[in-house]
Amino acid sequence: MDIASFIGIFGGLGVVAFGAFSGGSLGGLIDIPSLFITGGGSFLCLFTTYPLSYVLGIFNVMGRVFKTFDFGEKALVQKLVSFSEKARREGILALEEEIQDLDDEFMRAGLRLVVDGTDGEVIRTLMENELNQMEGRHMVWITLVNAWATLAPGFGMLGTVIGLIGMLSNLEDKSSLGPNMAVSLVTTLYGSMMQNWLFVPISGKLGYQNSMEVKSREMVIEGVLSIQAGDNPRILAQKMLTYLTPKDRKAIESDVMKD
Repeated sequence: MDIASFIGIFGGLGVVAFGAFSGGSLGGLIDIPSLFITGGGSFLCLFTTYPLSYVLGIFNVMGRVFKTFDFGEKALVQKLVSFSEKARREGILALEEEIQDLDDEFMRAGLRLVVDGTDGEVIRTLMENELNQMEGRHMVWITLVNAWATLAPGFGMLGTVIGLIGMLSNLEDKSSLGPNMAVSLVTTLYGSMMQNWLFVPISGKLGYQNSMEVKSREMVIEGVLSIQAGDNPRILAQKMLTYLTPKDRKAIESDVMKD
């Protein structure tokens, strides 16, 4: 569970609620028709832009911001160095039995190509294509969330205009001008909150998760190609360590750089 996402989303809502409550107008921020226009209208417009399956799946994807994902960069380094040492000591074919126990399908496919004697450039092309396709799928979802972030303020402004039209058509009732103006502006608030409180931050977190998964797969590609080329395990370890933060590098450097 990603505590940071809970803090950001619920903390942000709390700050807005506290500010409204301090001004004595918390109840004035709740208006169902305004919420329907802003949230419902902007969501329905997504169906015009994307296929049905994507729009209906957006909530599951956004729910990923509440989960933590460990791509195990340190474990990847140690595992690849171990494979390199075994291949150098016993030969590439010795890795065949190790491949069967791998949970990482991407690494297993790459090492299978190595064991089968596939050329290094072919391996790179195949693995990078797989990586690019994965990133492309992720970016479709991120773009979808960004599209909702773009549409929400527009529908908020649309709701405000609708409210103003209704207010101006009834100018003879002076006592209702203030309350009607307040209600009409609520839709602008909803649109701004949906964009800046929800969708832009969620898109940013999804982008971060994508970048971390891409980095882990880049590490696998680099390691697999190093094993295929017959590099010294210390050379492979040095390549892998460059992907880690200084803290993580220090934690495993003595293990993977041993003589």
